[in-house]
Order: sequence, then structure tokens, then C-alpha cells
Amino acid sequence: MSGETLRIEGVSKTYSGGVRALRNVSLEIPRGMFGLLGPNGAGKTTLMRAVATLLEPDEGRILLGDIDIGRQKDALRRVLGYLPQEFGVYPRTSALDLLDHLAVLKGFTQAKTRRETVDRLLRVANLWEVRKRNLTTFSGGMRQRFGIAQALIGDPRLVIVDEPTAGLDPEERSRFLGLLSEIGEDVVVVLSTHIVDDVSDVCQGMAILAEGQVRLQGEPRTVLDALRGSVWRKAVTREELEAFRRDHAVLGTRWHAGRLVVHVLSPDPPQSGFEPVPPDLQDLYFHTLRESAPPASPDHS
Repeated sequence: MSGETLRIEGVSKTYSGGVRALRNVSLEIPRGMFGLLGPNGAGKTTLMRAVATLLEPDEGRILLGDIDIGRQKDALRRVLGYLPQEFGVYPRTSALDLLDHLAVLKGFTQAKTRRETVDRLLRVANLWEVRKRNLTTFSGGMRQRFGIAQALIGDPRLVIVDEPTAGLDPEERSRFLGLLSEIGEDVVVVLSTHIVDDVSDVCQGMAILAEGQVRLQGEPRTVLDALRGSVWRKAVTREELEAFRRDHAVLGTRWHAGRLVVHVLSPDPPQSGFEPVPPDLQDLYFHTLRESAPPASPDHS
């Protein structure tokens, strides 16, 4: 399993109506945590659904090791763990009973083996103490951890999680990402998200998807080298911000100690009052989106 790799080769998808969701996407994703980062509408969910065999790409192919996903959908499904952006649960059902039911559907027909598997996954997801509680009483983080538990039934070789931390509080997010990191030591885990910190915190590899195309890929620490020595920051007022946007390549703003701080990309100090700052993944993300944005239409008014 150590050499397991997910390979996405020239994948394109156009929906009816002419919406081009994916445009010649190619990625090579080894074992470990891989972050697929992009804004809403970038094509992330379409790509994840193609990998999970839920839709057919128009062009290209996807392989997991020796499995050609387009031609061997059942083989892929046997080794896939999938946590979609939204998933439902049966009402008035406990975590224990639903996980047991899902294990049956996954092929665990022997009661002893199934119970051992279910008990182990409940402990892995830190849900053992609440295993008999109704799932509808679970917090958002608990439900996401249950989602990971069901995705791990059958020891999958590939785990896909789509926007898993949206809406989680900081403690639940930290616990959930820690669980994903542990899983990623043994299998290919693809984390699809628009939350930059999710990728910077736990992913060894990453790609940025925008307008259905891969705009950047690599290791988070390495890809930041392109911006080193070129990011500057300054505390500004809201009134000053619009002028900065007109005159500088603004990477983004953030609040620090109650002050609005603007980050600007420039090879030299933009003007007095700016100080250099090491770039972070959020700077790189917004720079990449800025570079990949289609040019504005000329104003003929």
C-alpha cells in the first residue's frame, strides 16, 4: 500500500447548459493528506464526484493504483471511503445501530466480525461514549466524525472528504482534522475545501482549483517560496482600504488585535508604514485566484 497513488489525467466535464466545471485537470496524489483548495464553484465537488464514480467525466481518466476508475467502478467502490459535503442519517437511530447497518451494506455479513469493526471505528472516531445516542442529537463535529467512521468501513485505500469543517467550532474542527491526519498516515486522503487553514494545518500536498482548472500544486511550504520577500502589511482604516485596492496588488485583509491589516504584494516597499511579513498560504491562495481571474470587460459606458 505504501506506493498507492491517485492519478487524475486530463479530466474535463461540461454540464448541460454549457457550464464547464472541469478543464483538463491533471493531478498526482500520493498516500497522505492532500488538500484540494478553491472557492465555491471552482469545480472541487465535481472532481470529487468523478473520483467517487458518481459522475462520468467527458474526457480523461482516473486511476487508483492499478484500478482504472472509469472501467472498474465496482473495484473502486470496494476500496473507497466517501464523506460528501452533506449526508443524511436515519431519524431515531443510534450511531451504533446505523454504523452496524452500513457495515452490512458494505458486505460485513458475519456478526462477530461486523461488531468488532463497528466498535473499533466508534473508538477511532471518539464516539464510543455516545454510541447509543440518537444521531439527530449529535453536534456538527460529532456528525462529521460519524461520517468519517462510516467512510472507514472496510479499510479503504482512498478516502474523500468534501468541505468537512464548514460550520464546526474551533475545538470540533481541531479534533476532526486530527482524526483525518491519523488516517492519512496509511491511505490516500483528499480533503476538498475552501478553508485555507484546513490545508495549511494538516496537508502534505495541495492544489488550488479555480474556474475548473488547476492553477497551482505542490507542497504548502514549497509553493510559498514564490512570494517570499514580496508580501507587506500595514494597518489601515476602512476608508483607506479602497484606495489601497486601486493602487496596490492587495492579497487580502485580516483583523489583528482589533485593527484592520492589509497584505500587499510588491517587490519593494509600497510606501511608508508598510513592513515585510513572511507569506502564508492565505496570501498565496488569494494571489493565485487574483492571477487566474478572467480579465474584466472594458467599460464602454
